[in-house]
Amino acid sequence: MRLSGRLAAAIEVLTEIEQRHQPAKRALSEWGRSNRFAGSSDRAAIGNLVYDCLRNKASLAHAMGLSLEAAEPGTDDEASQTTATPRAIALAAITALWGEDPKELAETFATDRFAPAPISEAELGQLQNLSSHLETEAPAEVKANMPLWLCEAMSESFGERMAEEAKALASRAPIDIRVNSLKASPEKLQKALAKYNPESTALAPNCLRIAPVTGPKKAPNIEAEAAHGKGWFEIQDEGSQIAALLTGAKPGLQILDYCAGSGGKTLALSALTENKGQIHAYDSDKHRLRPIFERLKRAGCRNVQTVDAGDVAQLEPLKQNMDITLVDAPCTGTGTWRRHPDAKWRLSQAALETRLNEQQDVLKQASAFVKPGGRLVYVTCSLLPAENNNQIKAFLEQNSNFKPVNYKEIWTQTIGGEPPESADGDDTYLTLTPATHGTDGFFIAVLQRV
Repeated sequence: MRLSGRLAAAIEVLTEIEQRHQPAKRALSEWGRSNRFAGSSDRAAIGNLVYDCLRNKASLAHAMGLSLEAAEPGTDDEASQTTATPRAIALAAITALWGEDPKELAETFATDRFAPAPISEAELGQLQNLSSHLETEAPAEVKANMPLWLCEAMSESFGERMAEEAKALASRAPIDIRVNSLKASPEKLQKALAKYNPESTALAPNCLRIAPVTGPKKAPNIEAEAAHGKGWFEIQDEGSQIAALLTGAKPGLQILDYCAGSGGKTLALSALTENKGQIHAYDSDKHRLRPIFERLKRAGCRNVQTVDAGDVAQLEPLKQNMDITLVDAPCTGTGTWRRHPDAKWRLSQAALETRLNEQQDVLKQASAFVKPGGRLVYVTCSLLPAENNNQIKAFLEQNSNFKPVNYKEIWTQTIGGEPPESADGDDTYLTLTPATHGTDGFFIAVLQRV
């Protein structure tokens, strides 16, 4: 497919996302099934463009002089033309972010039957002035590229730095790898994956990073490498790796991963304990838990006992017996917007309230398994204070038998070196962000039962 055909496909997918309110991944998958002539490089380029549009939708619309708000029913055509359409956003993205020349695009559209409708004189003028408009000062909510109500929520954490933090959330994410210390070393894996130029990261000791691709380029499928089949590594964001490290897991401990999901942190905990002690992996959803079995086998994790999904009765003997209970709580996922940019435009206040109730429930349930002197570790991949500091504050007000443990103290003991500052300025709990730390957004709080 030529560029114009890929652009037409991206507009089609963006329209489906907007009209049917479905996740981008699903819309792209459906388009691929309906257009099997498209090769893997075509699908990658279309997906990259769609995600770049979703990451930067507000700033691109603003630079085009358009609004994200739909015109009211019954308004005249001129008013309707001020609303940013999927076509307008896609044209802006491929010009401003991918560096395509607007005039050359217009000439191509006029002769390619697979191209979108010809570019009008008005559109051409908007696109030619796009760069200067992007450089002009814009409101914080435009720079943030997220709904206004979420800008207000994030400002509680970051204050005047909100737009800077949010801008980083609108960038492309790298591929982060956790070296499985049960089977390999960072040096060994770097050699095996040398063609991808993996580099060590600044914070997690066993993390390697492959830089994100640019423009239409296809991201490498490193899980197809022999090193992955041998269990030498797992794809895991550095922030998630740090969360596992800050549990303080070490050989011989009894650990419960209460919201294990597909097992990313479970595997990391198993490596930290060197297969000594016992890790219990539990999740209420059997579909989320299902991939853990193959992953454990491949990674060589022998000290993990998987509890049947939703079978809380199996957990009864563990109550007040765990050295560490990890709660990777269900959340809005605002910290993962680099990878899932469509989620920010679908998130609602009602969905946030649902997550808040779920978090309160899992904190209450999981705390029952912590033994005196043991730790309760609460983690989210969110940057909203309502899901993070506020939840811990409310929990501590109702549970006087728990106290906070300063993350810097644990960092010194487990990771070593100078602990990083929390992105929100907190001295007790750690908030990791793309802008400040180069990771996905994570919140990590460690509590001790006294």
